[in-house]
Amino acid sequence: MDANLVLLKKGGSLKTIPLPSSVTVVGRRHGCDLRIPLPTISRRHCEISQNGEALKVRDLDSAWGTFVNGKRVNGETPLKAGDYVRIGPLTFVCQIDGQPEKVVPPRRSSPPAKPKAKAPTPAVPDDLASGLEDSFADLDASDSVIAFDDDDSDEEDL
Repeated sequence: MDANLVLLKKGGSLKTIPLPSSVTVVGRRHGCDLRIPLPTISRRHCEISQNGEALKVRDLDSAWGTFVNGKRVNGETPLKAGDYVRIGPLTFVCQIDGQPEKVVPPRRSSPPAKPKAKAPTPAVPDDLASGLEDSFADLDASDSVIAFDDDDSDEEDL
C-alpha cells in the first residue's frame, strides 16, 4: 500500500507527504516521524498506522483533536482514499495507491466570515465546512514547517 497525506495549503497549492513507516507518529515533538512545529499541534498528536490492507488514525489525547471528514476521532478510525484529515489547524487528504488522483479542498456551504483581528491561537471548528480558511496553514512550499525528523532523542520542545 502506497499511502500519502496531501496537505491543502492556503491559496490552493498542495504538498504530498509520504507516510514513512507502518506507524507514523504526528506531533510537534522532535522524536515524531512527522513533525509539525505549530502551537496547536500536541507533542504527540496522533498516529497513523497502515498494514497491507488498511489505514487507520488514532488521536493520542491531543488538546485540539484529530478529525476525519469533520468528525472527531475517538479510538482508532479507518481512513479511506479521499478522506479529509484535520490535525490541529492543518487539513490533509488521505491518498492511497494514487487515489484520489485529483485532490481538491472540501466544499463549504457558506462563505467564511471575515476575520476581525488575528487571534494568537485561533479556535479550530468541529465542522469541516465552517472556518475552512482556518484549516489551511499559511505555508509556502519552501517553508520547513512540516518536516520528517529522524532524530530519536527525547528532547522536549521549549
